[in-house]
Amino acid sequence: MREEQNKALQGWQKSARYWDKYRGLITQMFAPLTIALMEEARIGAGQKVLDIGGGAGEPSLTIAALLGPKGTITYTDPAAAMVETTRAEATRRSLTNIRFEQCSADNLPFADGTFDVAVGRLSAMFFADPAVGVREALRVTREGGCVSFVVWGAKEANPFFTTVTDVVDRLAESSPEDAAGPDPFRFADPGRLAAIFEKAGAKNVNDRPLAFQIEASISAEEFWQLRTEMSETLREKLAGLTAAQVAMAKQSVIAAAQKYFASGKMRFPAAALIVSGRK
Repeated sequence: MREEQNKALQGWQKSARYWDKYRGLITQMFAPLTIALMEEARIGAGQKVLDIGGGAGEPSLTIAALLGPKGTITYTDPAAAMVETTRAEATRRSLTNIRFEQCSADNLPFADGTFDVAVGRLSAMFFADPAVGVREALRVTREGGCVSFVVWGAKEANPFFTTVTDVVDRLAESSPEDAAGPDPFRFADPGRLAAIFEKAGAKNVNDRPLAFQIEASISAEEFWQLRTEMSETLREKLAGLTAAQVAMAKQSVIAAAQKYFASGKMRFPAAALIVSGRK
């Protein structure tokens, strides 16, 4: 287990520069998730908010602007490179109400009841131990405070991923996925993450689907580059293919993705789940 965790962390370390490279696009593509998460958690000016597994900086950077000078957002992530690039971006934006802590979800270095709200956008799927992560989130949240995570819905409802992975997996030798281990679709089944919330002692647990569009003004070829650079798994698999196989994969993906591109704009249907509870 420790070896798998270290490998995953190394993957995020390597991915940080690509997530920074595409920061503007990623912010735009996943803005509906950020907005839905803030609305679900009822985040407002003056609050103390915790972002667990903030990755390349969202939703921390967006929340910071909403909280105002009397509120604070504490960004956390276990990958040092993610922390560094997000800190640099916060400095570039002159954000003074954002704090940074390099730590994992299952070992939050904060006192009980520190925050009004704890959130995580597309991070809970990668917790080393989701049960401990949820318990920690509840521990550091005040009584009555909200803990809210957004995770990906069903794999087949998210062609932004499968349009590329289905093609690459046919060409690359892949080991079977562990349905219980870290994976983007780990909590795609409704109720699975909610059950962890309930077992951890959360009250008023809510598990609701969120359908949205992943949109950006890019071409199908730019989509291929974006996806194959952002994902450490895809980078590894493509590195094991010949140049001819990579060219074949790219051609196949672009052909399959054409239906999601029109008038110079990418538009993929997407599905997520928002799971929340109160302490």
